[in-house]
This record gives sequence, structure tokens and C-alpha cells, in this order.
Amino acid sequence: MHVPDGFIDAPTSAVTGVVAAGAIAVSLRGARRELDERTAPLAGLVAAFIFAVQMLNFPVAAGTSGHLLGGALAAILVGPYTGVLCVSVVLLMQGILFADGGLTALGVNITDMAIVTTVVAYALFRGLVKVLPRTRRSVTVASFVAALVSVPAAALAFTLLYWIGGTTDVSIGKVATAMVGVHLLIGIGEAAITALTVGAVIAVRPDLVYGARGLTQRLKLRVNGELVDAPQAEPAAAPAARSHRKVWITGLVTSLVLAGFVSFYASADPDGLEKVAADKGIDKKTEEHAAADSPLADYGVEDITDARLSGGLAGVIGVGVTVVAGSAVFWAVRRRHSDDTSPTNTNTTV
Repeated sequence: MHVPDGFIDAPTSAVTGVVAAGAIAVSLRGARRELDERTAPLAGLVAAFIFAVQMLNFPVAAGTSGHLLGGALAAILVGPYTGVLCVSVVLLMQGILFADGGLTALGVNITDMAIVTTVVAYALFRGLVKVLPRTRRSVTVASFVAALVSVPAAALAFTLLYWIGGTTDVSIGKVATAMVGVHLLIGIGEAAITALTVGAVIAVRPDLVYGARGLTQRLKLRVNGELVDAPQAEPAAAPAARSHRKVWITGLVTSLVLAGFVSFYASADPDGLEKVAADKGIDKKTEEHAAADSPLADYGVEDITDARLSGGLAGVIGVGVTVVAGSAVFWAVRRRHSDDTSPTNTNTTV
């Protein structure tokens, strides 16, 4: 659902840019509370994983494909504020390096794909886990539903923005119907990917899933015929650290394989927005991307003629750049939080 330059007029794009900048500023502050020794190292990896999976367009209807948006996945794994930052990092890398999503439309894309999806998904997710049984399976089910709803919500948000500042005169009702219809189908794929990923992490390290915190049930022991809470053992630091590294390495290798190899087999059909834009005439005033001459434009490496090799290298480079950029941002936020809460920065009165 990457919006190119020319779909939305300049005033609306400018307003969404301000909204996006404000949301990122709020998210930077909120992420300080979410990021800790568990989530900070994983946040950059989550961004890289979203980048990789977004390269895997899957068919949803005749001549139409879809791909992960990632807001729900990021919010549930590392928190809603950090989730907004994760998707924003991905969109920035895609726009600058790969000419995917217009630069003047960056505010539109962040508002739609990072803010709307994350807010809608996490609000629904939290509501569901409060009423469902306190089990890991409930977290997976809530992840599926939240991700499913977040995609048509983003489609509605785009339709609203197009109604306000679209550059072509088209029936907004027909645009809304087409956008929501196709993105309901895409939402099923989003939900499946999100639930499978969250479920896989929960199975290995449930403490690393932000949305699953506080849901662990205490072990019960029968003492003199009565059930009592078993004492909680202190976790061993060294094994946890090794397990943490194992999760990180496994996630990075998976991202590299998806972007560098599996992406070659992704659907070549236009995604939901591209298909609707072509059918309804939204794309009549599409502008050439400012980074169209990038050596990585369109997810290929310049001067490499072999399509498989070119796309694979571009994917690997994208994952590498995204994990480095994301990790730098999240470590800086975490470091700032540690500095703000250190004893030397605490004001005391005598």
C-alpha cells in the first residue's frame, strides 16, 4: 500500500507530514518506556523482518497481490510506540534506497501504514487479551484478529486522505468499496503471517513478546489438599543471554533468506492499491520517484543483469541497512532512557 508521489496533493501531503513527525516524536518518548534489555536488541530486528516480508507479495485475487504492512506485528512484539518507529524506519529505507513509496508522500505512508495500523491493531489486541483466557494461544488468536482488522482500516484511512486531497476526480464511494474489498483479502494474509510469527516467538521466548507480558499464569502446587501458587524461581542470567542471542541470530538469518532468496518467487501482480489505482484512474497523475535513479531502485542492484541475483542482493542489502538503522535508533532511545533514569540525573532536595 505504498502511496507514490502524485496521488495526494501537496497541502494534504504536508499536513500528513506534520502528523507523522508529531507521531514519531511522541513514539520516541513512549518507546523509552517500552524498550528494555529484552526489546531494545530485537526492535531493529523486527524492522528488518518486516522489510524482508514486505518483499513477499502473495496473490489474493485474479491479477492482484498483497504484502505485509507490519504494524500489528511490530506493536505486539515490541510495543505500540516502538512499533510505529519500526514501520517508519522500514518506510524511510524503502523510499530513499528502493524508490518504493513517494518521498513527498512519506507523511501519507507513515500516517497510513505505521500509525493507523499500529494504533488500530494494538487497541483491538489489548481489548481481546483482556476478555480471552490468559493463555499463549489467546495471544496468538488476538494477534490474528488485530492484524486482520488493521489492513482494511489502513485502506479506509487512505480513502479518507484521497477524498480530502486526491489529485484526480473519481468516485470516492467506488474507491472505498474497492480498497476495503481487496484489503480484506490481504488482511487474511497479514493475519496469518502475524499470528504465525507471534506464535513462534511465544513458543521459544514468551518474555520477548511485549503483548504477552503479564499473561503468564503461576504454577499451582497441591499442599495439604489445597492449591497454592508455586514460588517463582529466579531466571539464570547466562542461559537467558544465550537464548536471546539465538533468537536474534535466527531472526536475522530468516530475514536474509526471505529477502535474498524467497522474494524471487513473490507474486509479480500489482498490490491492492496499485490495482485499484489502475482500475479507478487514481494513478493518472503519478509522478516519477525522486530516487528513481537509485542503484537499488525497484529492488534490484544496478548493472547486475541476472534478475535472481540482482533482486536477492538488493533484499540482503535492504535487510542489512534496515537492521543497522533500526538498531541505532532503538539503542539511542534506550540509552537516553537509561541516562534520564540514572541516579545522577535524579533531583533531590535537602
